[in-house]
Amino acid sequence: MIKAIIGKKIGMTSIYDEQGNVVPVTAVKAGPCTITQVKSDKTDGYNAIQIGFGDIKLSRVNKPYEQHFKKKKLEPKKHLLEVRVDEPKNFKVGDVIKASVFEKGDIVKVTGKSKGKGFTGGMKRHGFSGQGASHGSQYHRAIGSTGQRISRVFKGKKMPGRHGYEKVTTLGLEVVEVDSESNIILIKGSVPGSKGRMVLIQDHRRREKGLNGA
Repeated sequence: MIKAIIGKKIGMTSIYDEQGNVVPVTAVKAGPCTITQVKSDKTDGYNAIQIGFGDIKLSRVNKPYEQHFKKKKLEPKKHLLEVRVDEPKNFKVGDVIKASVFEKGDIVKVTGKSKGKGFTGGMKRHGFSGQGASHGSQYHRAIGSTGQRISRVFKGKKMPGRHGYEKVTTLGLEVVEVDSESNIILIKGSVPGSKGRMVLIQDHRRREKGLNGA
């Protein structure tokens, strides 16, 4: 079974390890997820599986998704995500993925939407140093010049704007504890997103460096 599952971020807490040290962890309600579609290179151009998480009433689903689930003879799912696989023939529609696919000590990567901070200025959004801080200056947090002597702003210029609420992936996180009965996974450290947001947990296999460091 593939080591990938959709979960709901519950929040952060702390536990004690075997040495009595306090370890900050994030609790995630992971699964159970159902494989709702299997895609192959021959039919879709790439190998992947579609997994669904969270039940939803059929009346709350639009027509395309309604036919999608009816064709597969599955209950509709609220959240759907795709995960790339090497051998799609090893999976079949209807298989259930539970939190038990992960074990204590596994290294994972977690993908989710970062917290939205609204419209912010250049100093908070990009870490600008700002202008003079003395009383004589009247432009403490202004971004300064945004262009040259032409009446336009260059593309890609860092300026104030919407901050956060972007797809973020945190790598190299450790699974501290897995509760198979409650489908709760405790991950060391913080994961992207606020409480109640959906996250995708996947196995993170680090590439071993060769003798030449490649």
